[in-house]
Amino acid sequence: MALDSESVASTLQVFIMLTLIGLAPYLLVMFTSFTRIIISLSFLRSAMGTQQMPPNQILIGVSLFLTIFIMGPIFNEINDQAIKPFTTGQISAEAAIGNGMKPLRAFMLNQVEEKDVALFVELSGEMPEVAEDIPNRVLIPAFLLGELTKGFKIGVFIYLPFIVIDMVVASVLMAMGMMMLPPVMISMPFKIMLFVMCGGWSFLLESLVRTFKF
Repeated sequence: MALDSESVASTLQVFIMLTLIGLAPYLLVMFTSFTRIIISLSFLRSAMGTQQMPPNQILIGVSLFLTIFIMGPIFNEINDQAIKPFTTGQISAEAAIGNGMKPLRAFMLNQVEEKDVALFVELSGEMPEVAEDIPNRVLIPAFLLGELTKGFKIGVFIYLPFIVIDMVVASVLMAMGMMMLPPVMISMPFKIMLFVMCGGWSFLLESLVRTFKF
C-alpha cells in the first residue's frame, strides 16, 4: 500500500524530533551557557574541599536551571521561528534547522573571543569576510574553547580566597606546634561558614549571569 505525502511528512517529523531529543544533552553543552556554569560550580566545590557536597546532581540541576534562565529569550525565539512553524507544516525541516540556528549563532558570536575564532579559521583554511559568514564548524569549537577558558578563569578567582584561608589556618597550626593535624580538617568549616555568611551562593550565581554578554 502506497503511503501518501502527509503520512511520510508526519513520520519524518517524528523521526527528526526523536533525533533532536536524543541529541539534546549534547546540544545543551555545545550551544549554551551550561559549560561555563558547571565548570565554575565544580571549581567552587573543589576549593571548599567538601568532597561530594553538593552532589553532582545538585550542581547539574543548578547549572541546568541557570542555563534556562540565561537562554530563555533565545529558546523562545527558537520556538517561535523554528519549532512552531515546523510542527504546523509551514516550513521544512531544513528551514527549521536554519531558523533555529540563527539565535544560537547570535548568542555564540556575542560570547566568542576573536582569538579563538581566528585559531579555528586558520585551522580550517577558510577566510570569512564578516562574522555572519563564519561556518558552524568553526564557530562552535571556538565558542566551546572560549567557554572552557572562561570557566577556568572564574575557577581561579573562586580558589583565591579559599587558598588564603587554608594558608592562614596552616600557619596558625604550625605556630601552635600542631603540624600533624591536617589543615584542611580545620579550614573547611571556616570556609563554609565564611561562604554562607557572605551570601556566597547568590553572589556567585549573579556574577556568573553577568559574565554573559547580551
